[in-house]
Amino acid sequence: MSQTPQITRGSWLMIATLGLVWGATFLITEVALRGISPFWLAAGRITFATALMGVVWRLRGFRLFTLPTSAGTKTSVMIVGVFSSAVPFCLLAWGQQFVTAGFAGVSMAAIALIVLPLAYFFVPGEQLGPRRVVGFLLGFAGVVVLIGSDAFENTGAALEIQGRLACLGAASCYAMSSVLVRRLPPVDPLGLATILLVVGMVAVVPIAWVVEGPPSLPSKQTIAILAVLGLIPTAAANLLRIMVIRSAGPVFMSLTNYQVPVWSVLMGALILNEPLPSSLLLALVLILCGVGLSQYSALKRLFGGR
Repeated sequence: MSQTPQITRGSWLMIATLGLVWGATFLITEVALRGISPFWLAAGRITFATALMGVVWRLRGFRLFTLPTSAGTKTSVMIVGVFSSAVPFCLLAWGQQFVTAGFAGVSMAAIALIVLPLAYFFVPGEQLGPRRVVGFLLGFAGVVVLIGSDAFENTGAALEIQGRLACLGAASCYAMSSVLVRRLPPVDPLGLATILLVVGMVAVVPIAWVVEGPPSLPSKQTIAILAVLGLIPTAAANLLRIMVIRSAGPVFMSLTNYQVPVWSVLMGALILNEPLPSSLLLALVLILCGVGLSQYSALKRLFGGR
């Protein structure tokens, strides 16, 4: 896929939706963890999502590629599946045992900075100018300000360095998979999103069994929460992610990672009565300035400028 990324009003709406959905996921996950262990939560969530997407994909005739393709292209799809779900799920699950939640959040925000050079070298049509670089750095600074001192705080764990490397490795996997998705030939977004979930499920379920043992039967409330997590922030959001990358490009998609911490903080304050950090306003200004600067040309086109 070699055409120039097309950023439309629909693209902005989709990444705004993704930021809101993934930001709210932290709150829902916190409730779910009262009734299920962490690895089985991840496994249950992705299993629900895979089952749903599998049924819908079956109704569409299991279509994947819209044009004839080679065996090499099908191999590329499997590689994308490994790097978009299986490997980062495992790295994050292991790494977050030894790092602060703040560092994990910053490492996910770093996806945008990792995508930038990768897309410049491997995605035709992506530009890497000074304005875009400064914009992404401003956005990243906004996330760091929002998270505060916990962003780079030490836990004292013996494997903290390895844990941090695992989190950054997961961020790199997400960045690489976004670039690889953009480079695929014409493909059905639903089929691709389903395959990525299947690969993730095949990896996560055995890991949950090994680490936490056989699952216990959760309550009806927990099962309902798992279904919601599988339906909205996993299945539907994964499909939206594929659509944004295929149309607007991986660099534009990476802007979602600056929104998620903001929505997470706001949801915690509105629903769980958590205190709002004093740095929220400054963080919002930095993030919005960063997004505006990095996407200046797209915004001009969107609002009729030349």
